Amino acid sequence: MPSTGWDKTNHLLAFAMLAFWAHRAYPGRTAAALLGLLAYGGLIEALQAFTPDRSAEWADLLADGVGLLFGEMLARLMWPWLAKRLSVDGQRA
Repeated sequence: MPSTGWDKTNHLLAFAMLAFWAHRAYPGRTAAALLGLLAYGGLIEALQAFTPDRSAEWADLLADGVGLLFGEMLARLMWPWLAKRLSVDGQRA
C-alpha cells in the first residue's frame, strides 16, 4: 500500500483527494459533502477503537479535517483552470 511514511500525512492526502473529487461530484453541495466526509473519518476512527490492533486517535481526525480543507482549496483553484485548459471554444481539446 502506498505511504508517505507518516500516518498523519497519509490521512491528510487521502482526505484531500476525497474533498477534491467531492467538489466536482457534488457542485453546490460542498459543505454537505465535506461534513459527510468528516463524519466518515470520525466513523473510521470510532470503529478502530473496537479492533485489537488499531486505535482511535483525535490527531487522525484532525489530519482528515485539514486534508478536507486543503483538498477543497485545491479544487477551487484547479477545476476552473483544468476546465479552461481542456476546452477550446467550449469543446474538449
